[in-house]
Amino acid sequence: MTTRVALITGAAQGIGEAISLRLADDGIDVALLDIHTKEQQLAALANKIAGKGRRAFVVPADVSSEEDVKSAIEKTVENLGSLDIMVANAGILGKLGPMLEASVEDFRRVHAVNVEGVFLCYKYAAEQMIKQGRGGRIIGSFSFSMSGIALNESHFRRGICCREERHVFDITLSPSSDATYDIAQEFAPHGITVNAYAPGVILTAMTALPGDEELGGHGMTLKKVVGAPPSLAVGEPLEVAELVAYLIKPEAKFVTGQCVSINGGMFFD
Repeated sequence: MTTRVALITGAAQGIGEAISLRLADDGIDVALLDIHTKEQQLAALANKIAGKGRRAFVVPADVSSEEDVKSAIEKTVENLGSLDIMVANAGILGKLGPMLEASVEDFRRVHAVNVEGVFLCYKYAAEQMIKQGRGGRIIGSFSFSMSGIALNESHFRRGICCREERHVFDITLSPSSDATYDIAQEFAPHGITVNAYAPGVILTAMTALPGDEELGGHGMTLKKVVGAPPSLAVGEPLEVAELVAYLIKPEAKFVTGQCVSINGGMFFD
């Protein structure tokens, strides 16, 4: 079997880094995409992957740029030979604070990365996979807030989170889980599966926020902001990476159109 190639966005750190290393362990060559300011981190990660005996290709790019995404996929194929797996992991945390302090620029930037970025990765990855004619795997990252699902006391609701009791406006957005199902149906005739993972509070640099220490440690501020109980479990990046590693296995070909929650019991589907 020809070695498969994965392109992972937001690969320089956190969940993206863990996924990159985990897929390399399974014999997959990896293209590592992140913004230009993280080139040194990408280079260090590429060296780690090379140490595992796999090929790694660094692709500095911005997922909110159509030209960058198209170019990244073209360069991946040119340097590694194909594109068989797309993991649209890149995302940014929206502004958490009073709604009146949120700017249009904040909203647009988060939308550009978390919504348009996923759309561009899906679209151009699928085009390449269809051209190759042997199917593929597309996976996106929708976190508890990125998916437009926000905690409100004891239940979740869709949309932008504006919670009066804490004066919080969460503008962290990304496509809904419904879109995962719809896109999976569209791509199914081409042998492409489409799934998403929805992490809860994962211990990464992005979830380390001011006030954590006063509240008891990493992740506590984010839990407070979204209304999760302080006792809620937090996860490690590798736990998400293990889920992704399963979703791309040949044995997982029957799993498609799913958004898998991996959140320590934050909510139940």
